[in-house]
Amino acid sequence: MKIGIVCYPTFGGSGVLATELGMALADNGHQVHFITYNQPVRLDYLSHNLHFHQVTIEEYPLFQYQPYELALSSKMVQVVEKNNLEILHVHYAIPHAYAAYMAKQMLAEKGIDIKVVTTLHGTDITLVGSHPNYKTAVEFSINNSDVVTSVSNNLKETTNRLFSIRKEIKVVYNFIDVVKYNNASNEECMRSSIAAPEEKILTHVSNFRPVKRVEDVVAIFAKVNKIIPSKLIMIGEGPETIKAKSLAKKLGVFDKIFFLGNSDEVAKILCYTDIFLLPSQTESFGLAALEAMAVSTAVISTNTGGLPEVNIDGVTGYLSNLGDIDDMAKNAISILKEEKVLQRFKENAKKHANKFALKNILPVYEEIYNSCCKSKVN
Repeated sequence: MKIGIVCYPTFGGSGVLATELGMALADNGHQVHFITYNQPVRLDYLSHNLHFHQVTIEEYPLFQYQPYELALSSKMVQVVEKNNLEILHVHYAIPHAYAAYMAKQMLAEKGIDIKVVTTLHGTDITLVGSHPNYKTAVEFSINNSDVVTSVSNNLKETTNRLFSIRKEIKVVYNFIDVVKYNNASNEECMRSSIAAPEEKILTHVSNFRPVKRVEDVVAIFAKVNKIIPSKLIMIGEGPETIKAKSLAKKLGVFDKIFFLGNSDEVAKILCYTDIFLLPSQTESFGLAALEAMAVSTAVISTNTGGLPEVNIDGVTGYLSNLGDIDDMAKNAISILKEEKVLQRFKENAKKHANKFALKNILPVYEEIYNSCCKSKVN
């Protein structure tokens, strides 16, 4: 099949999933065309089946804000026509689903029937899409997609609660390339470069937005460190970075934290980790937690959104109420203080992560694409 993928080309979960999906589809013999304003950060061009089409916006002084949606829709039309695409798979409702609808209408006037698959990822629905300024357009775009998927049952339920949705939403979980994470685990792990033999390592990965509550990460670590000699690795960058560093200095743990910024070698870094901290305000799924679990890391997280579908309380880690720093620290300590307990959680985490392996999820997307193409023929 010939598939166009539209996503945000960033380190965020939706962009990572879309890029990994596109590369997997290309490896399976499909022609995949990424359409976005920059090359996706994890896009690997080793496959000849992968193509990247950059969306450019012409500067015009009349516009205070340049109309990206128009440029994106036009680019979709151009790429579909030139490459005979059959499917447009758009990730994140704003503005991609709306832009895809406009492209679909423009192509219909040319006698081209392009099918649109829209995948909902989380904050595009819960925080942005439900805003009165966007709600009507997002609702319209979802209802006029050919197929709609969400990355968790919780997100499906939330979408149906916030919007008047006529389309059936199919849950297709996020996935991980288990082979890649196994390879990372099997490589020489330079743990000694981070921590002393008696120290444990905790890690957090995010875009450091307010919803990730990175100050809670630092506060949890400070409590753990009082009982368990440990280090904290913080991967990512964002608006809350300065606050996290300031709190670390205030709590006296700044010298025990590594702020590494953005990295495309997360799997290698996670192989050092004993506990992954994710005290988010909400997570539609929790891809970062799943990536940690794939390299045998226990997870301490909130019980919000789709996280209970990924992190199984008392098995792969523990769930706590939002903002309950004391409980999260207590749970982390209970895992770390005994090596046998820690190893049991690590093994459980890796075993559960295998259920979300790429080999299990990829065929689901391929079947969705096939069903779209069949309906086109019929």
